[in-house]
Amino acid sequence: MTQTQNRIFDELGRLFTNAAGAAQGVRQEIETVIKGQAERLLADMDLVTREEFEAVRAMAQLAREENEALKTRIEALEAALAKKSAKKAAGADE
Repeated sequence: MTQTQNRIFDELGRLFTNAAGAAQGVRQEIETVIKGQAERLLADMDLVTREEFEAVRAMAQLAREENEALKTRIEALEAALAKKSAKKAAGADE
């Protein structure tokens, strides 16, 4: 009787081990399918990568800095032109 019970428990143990292995395989298969679908969905959405985003962000920052420098330069040139025009007008009045 004891030997029969041991054999039953051995068979049950083997059955559960095989079932757990099969469940693990199914889980990995499902994860692979879901991951593939998610990657396709993201590719279809035409999203940018982090590297591309950071590169464009750096370019925008550089463009803002250049615009500020140009704005300052234009203001200085306009001030110089206004000063020159004022001198010219003052010289014509004399």
